Amino acid sequence: MRERVHATYWMETGDDPARTAEVIAGEQSSGTFVALAHETPELKERSGARVERLEILETVASPSLPGAKPSGRYTRALLELSWPVENFGPSLPNLWSTIAGNLFELAPVSGLRLTRLSLPPSFTAPFAGPGFGIAGTRRLSGVAEGPLIGTIIKPSIGLSVDETADQVRALVAGDIDFIKDDELQADGARCPFDDRVRAVMRVVNAHADRTGKKAMVAFNLTGDLDQMRRRHDLVLQEGGTCVMLCLNSVGLVGVQAFRRHSQVPIHAHRAGWGALYRCPALGYDYAPWQQLWRLAGADHLHVNGLRNKFSESDASVIAAARAVLAPVGPDAAMTAMPVFSSGQTGLQAADTYAALGCADLIHTAGGGIFGHPGGVSAGVEAFRAAWAAARSGVPLARAAETSPALREALEFWR
Repeated sequence: MRERVHATYWMETGDDPARTAEVIAGEQSSGTFVALAHETPELKERSGARVERLEILETVASPSLPGAKPSGRYTRALLELSWPVENFGPSLPNLWSTIAGNLFELAPVSGLRLTRLSLPPSFTAPFAGPGFGIAGTRRLSGVAEGPLIGTIIKPSIGLSVDETADQVRALVAGDIDFIKDDELQADGARCPFDDRVRAVMRVVNAHADRTGKKAMVAFNLTGDLDQMRRRHDLVLQEGGTCVMLCLNSVGLVGVQAFRRHSQVPIHAHRAGWGALYRCPALGYDYAPWQQLWRLAGADHLHVNGLRNKFSESDASVIAAARAVLAPVGPDAAMTAMPVFSSGQTGLQAADTYAALGCADLIHTAGGGIFGHPGGVSAGVEAFRAAWAAARSGVPLARAAETSPALREALEFWR
C-alpha cells in the first residue's frame, strides 16, 4: 500500500463544506476549476488528494477573512486531507506547496489554518535532520543536564566589535552557557561579521583555556548561501561551536543546503513567524511548520517564552516546545532543542519546567541578565539559581535566602 502524507486544517466556508473540501483537494492535486478529459477516474485514484475526514464544528454569521463569497452562514469544520507521497517525493519545498499552497486563497474559503501534519517514513527517511540536536548541543556546550542558561547581546544592534566583545567577556566571567546574536545583527558596517567573530572568540577561547568552560556562541550568519558557508568556515576556524540563521529569510532549500555544509549546530530563529500564525483563521500552527525545518536540519528552534512580550499565549508556547521535542515520524533522532526567549527572567523558570516536564531547552534572558543591579555576572548567577530552584521544587523566595544575586534579582525582575 502506498504511503500518504496527512494534513489537518481548521476550515471555514460559506459554501457547502463537503463541496469546499473537494475543491481544496482538487486544487492541491489533480483538479482545476473545470473538468478535464485527462483527469480520469484512474488518475484521480492514483494521484488525487483524498478527503479523509470532515467534522463540522459550528456555524457563524460572518466570515473570518475578507474576500469571502457572500453567504448567509459560514460553517467551521476540521478537514483532514491526504496525498500519495509519490506526488512530490521526499522534497520539502514541494511538500509545502502541496499542503500550504494555493488553498488559502480559494474563493469558497473564508478561513483556513494548517493544524497538524503526519509524515510517513518513506517521506522522512531521506532527510538527515538535525546534525547535533539535544545530545550534540549538550556535548559541545559542556552542559550535561538542566537548561542551557543563555542570553542575547543587548542592545540588539548598534554596538561596536569591541563593545560586543566586552559584553561577552562579562558573560563568560559569569559562567554563561549560551550567547547569541540578535537576529538583526548580521554583517553591518558598525559590527562586521568577520571582525565580530574573531574578537568574540578570542574572549571565549581565552576563558576556556583558563577554566575549561567554553560558552556556545550562535553567530548570526544569515545571508546568501555562499556568504553563509564562508561565514560558517570562519566560525569553525576560530573555534566556534554554533551558528544562527533566520529560517524565513533563508528558506527551506537554503537551510537544507547549509545543513550539508555545517559542522556545528544550527540555531534556527523564526523571525517573521507572527505573520504566519497570528490570525487564528489563517496560516499555520507551529507544530506542522517546525517539522519541515527540523527535517531540513535545524538543531535549535525558537518557541517564544512564558509571559512573553509578544502576543502568544503560554499554552501556545508550551505546545510549540513539546512539538520540537517530539520525534518527526518514528525517528527519535529528529528531535531538536526548544529555545525560550522574549521578556524572560528567572520568574518563568519554575513554570517553564513544570509545563514542559523536562529541562532539555535553552532559556535566554536579555534584559533579565543585563539589567541586574549587581552587573552581568550577577545576572547570570541569579538566572541559574532560579533554574536550580525550579528543578529542585524550591520556591524562589526560599532559594533567595542563600543567593544574594537571586535576592537582588527578585527586586528588579518584578
